[in-house]
Amino acid sequence: MTERERFKRVMNFERNVPAPRWEFGYWGATIDKWYSQGLPKIEYPKIDTKVTTPTSSLYMPCWESINTGKLPAGIAVLGGGLYHPTQGFIRDHDVRKELSMDIGQRLVDVNLLFDPMFERKILEEDDLYLVYQDLDGVVRKFHKETGVIPTALKNVISDRKSWEKIKDERLNPNNIQSRFPSNWPELVKEYRNRDYPLVLGGYPHGFFGTLAHLMGYDHLFYAYFDDPQLVHDINETFCDLWINVYEEVLSQTDADMCVIWEDMSSGTGSMVSPAMIREFMSPYYRKLTDFLKGKGIDTIFIDTDGYCHDLIPVYMEAGITGMYPIEASCGMDVVRVRKDFPQLKMMGGIPKMEICHGKKRIDEILEPVQEAFSLGGYIPFGDHLIPPEVDWEDFSYYRKKLNAILG
Repeated sequence: MTERERFKRVMNFERNVPAPRWEFGYWGATIDKWYSQGLPKIEYPKIDTKVTTPTSSLYMPCWESINTGKLPAGIAVLGGGLYHPTQGFIRDHDVRKELSMDIGQRLVDVNLLFDPMFERKILEEDDLYLVYQDLDGVVRKFHKETGVIPTALKNVISDRKSWEKIKDERLNPNNIQSRFPSNWPELVKEYRNRDYPLVLGGYPHGFFGTLAHLMGYDHLFYAYFDDPQLVHDINETFCDLWINVYEEVLSQTDADMCVIWEDMSSGTGSMVSPAMIREFMSPYYRKLTDFLKGKGIDTIFIDTDGYCHDLIPVYMEAGITGMYPIEASCGMDVVRVRKDFPQLKMMGGIPKMEICHGKKRIDEILEPVQEAFSLGGYIPFGDHLIPPEVDWEDFSYYRKKLNAILG
C-alpha cells in the first residue's frame, strides 16, 4: 500500500492496517542537537526562499535573517504529521531515512488570504531583531536568538473600517484564478499522481484562527461583544472565498483531507466557550464541511493545541470529523477521547516531553497509545514539535517501538 492508501484506510477505521509513520515535527535546535549525538548528517534541512503564496511562505523573512550556518532554534522541521508547505518550515530528511518513516502530508499551495498579497518589507533589522511586514499585511517582530514565530506589532484588521477597506481591495470573490501560484500546472500534475495524502486548508485558515491571526487576540475578543456582526462578516467572507477556491482546486485534482487551523485552546482550556463557538464559528464549519463532504472529503480535522476535550462534541455537531495534535502534555487523553467519541478521527496524542525520561517511561506512555490505536481511526505521533530536551538515543528507542506498534 502507498502512504496515501494507508492513511485513508486508517482514517476509515479499518483494523490491522499499517499506519503512516509520521512525527508532527521537531524544533530546529532539536535536529542540530541530534546531529551532534549520532544522527547521520546526509541531507541537512534547507530553508526555502521561494515565495509562492501565504499558505506556504509566511514568516520566510524570519528564517532568512538567521545567518549562523545552523537552523533557527525555533523553526519547525516537519516530520510528516504536520503538512508541507507551511510557514516557511522545512522538511526533515535524515530522521526519516534513519528511522524508516514516511514523507507525510502535502498541503495544496494556493492563496486563501489576500489577493493581491501585501508586499514583504523589511522595516528595521539589527543583530538581534527583525521588524517587517509580511505577505498578509501584518507587521511582525522576530527575535533572532530564540528564533521562534514572530510577534505581531501591528495587525491588518483592527475595526470595521480597516476590514471594509481590505475586503474591498483584496478579497474579490471573482478573482479566483489569480490566487494560484505560477507553478500550478506542475503542482496539479504532481497532485494527480501522488502517493501521499493531499490536504486542503492548513495554517492560518479557520473561523477563530484566521481572525486571531489578522486582528490579534485582543481586538477579536472585544469584537465578539462590541461588534458581533463584524466577526460574522469576516467569517462568512472567508468561508465563501475558501469554498470558491476549493471548488476550483477540486475541479483539477481530488484531495484526501481538510485541516481547519484554530489553536483556540491553551494548557488549561479553551479561550472561547462552546456557546461562542456555536454562535460565531459553527455556521461556517457546517457550510464548509457540507461542501467538502459533497465533494467526497470526509476527513476534516480541527488543529488546536491545549486542553479541548469539552469542545469535541461542539465540533462534531458542526460536521468536523477529526482532531489533532491531541496535546497530552496539556491533559488530553487519547484513550478517553476514543471512548467518549468512538467515531472521531485522531492524530498525535503522545506526550513529547515524556520521551526525555528514558526507556521505562517511554514504554509507559506508549501503552495507552497502543490501546487507542487498536480501536482504529488514529495515527499516533508526538503531540507537537519534539523539543531539544529529548536526546537522540531516547527518541530512536521511542520511534522504533512506536513503528512496531503501527505495523
